[in-house]
Amino acid sequence: MPDNGFSRGLQTASQQGVGVDNRRRNHRTKAVLPVRVSGNDGSGTAYCDLAHTLDVTESGIRLGFVRRQLQVGSQLTIQYRQHKVEFRVIWISQLTRLKEHHVGLEALVPRDVWGLGPDSRTRRQPPPPDRASTQVGI
Repeated sequence: MPDNGFSRGLQTASQQGVGVDNRRRNHRTKAVLPVRVSGNDGSGTAYCDLAHTLDVTESGIRLGFVRRQLQVGSQLTIQYRQHKVEFRVIWISQLTRLKEHHVGLEALVPRDVWGLGPDSRTRRQPPPPDRASTQVGI
């Protein structure tokens, strides 16, 4: 490959002999799902806002369209359909031109409430009935 001056001094972690640390614990699934975000703000006043997920795992989610200023470390409840799950705010990213945030949340008790896990994608069908046992008089 010709040297264009951009790659000088750059090495990947594998070229340096350093193991790459994948900090992600679960597979992330891109999913835009409507959710209700509720909790108490810094003054103790209860709130309930609409937002949507950008991607989900069993242990956390990334939210979009969050207009309320949240605090890192605060706890809140996410409701999706009839499921309610408690989360902790891990990070907040202010979108520059919009008055909204992307928010990273970690579930206090990880579980799949989204219906996107491997079990929900490939639901097992019951085996077909045995023909010999269902025919009468044979």
